[in-house]
Amino acid sequence: MRRRSLRGKSKIVSALLSPAIDAANAIHWTDLYVHPIIFTIGPFSLRWYSLAYLAGILIGWWYLLKLIDRPGAPMARRHADDLVFYATLGIILGGRLGYVLFYRPEYYWLNPTEIFKLWDGGMSFHGGVIGTSLGILWLARKNGLNWLRIHDYVACCVPFGLFFGRLANFVNGELWGKKTDVAWAIVFPTGGDVARHPSQLYEAGLEGLLLFAHLWFFF
Repeated sequence: MRRRSLRGKSKIVSALLSPAIDAANAIHWTDLYVHPIIFTIGPFSLRWYSLAYLAGILIGWWYLLKLIDRPGAPMARRHADDLVFYATLGIILGGRLGYVLFYRPEYYWLNPTEIFKLWDGGMSFHGGVIGTSLGILWLARKNGLNWLRIHDYVACCVPFGLFFGRLANFVNGELWGKKTDVAWAIVFPTGGDVARHPSQLYEAGLEGLLLFAHLWFFF
């Protein structure tokens, strides 16, 4: 019984010490020379997260025009500008309201003016999807277009936003993965003194590059 007790205690001690050991040998996010803010001029700060949104929207817009030029498209090129406008509005409003309602409703109930501070971050993917879908619905009903068919074309453009968005998550040091001891494990500032999977980069590759390749090949 005494030996079993000692073995059990040694396992507990090893489990407690392993994060520190992993963290000592892992890559530290702070050593990668990345920062969420590109530059600051007075009260204005340009963030990588903002550029990620802009890049995703602009490249998605460009790709949408290429898809519309193919035979059988559910809309004409003249609809593309309105679609991008409504979709962008849906991403921003839906993403922000989704974050407020799903993740921190108590905080924003007490601090309602903070809702408008988009530059401080805080967007919900689920809310953005709902907002974009509603924007497409508005465009479709306004112009007599097929709502579901437009979704097919928009879906082909989504991987661009996901790719840049996940890279921005990595630069922000957020949405990290589980504890691990792999060679590329990273210690993130908000993840404790523990080496973790850089899940943002995995998702950028899978949700961004791989998903785009799949849709490009089969659509």
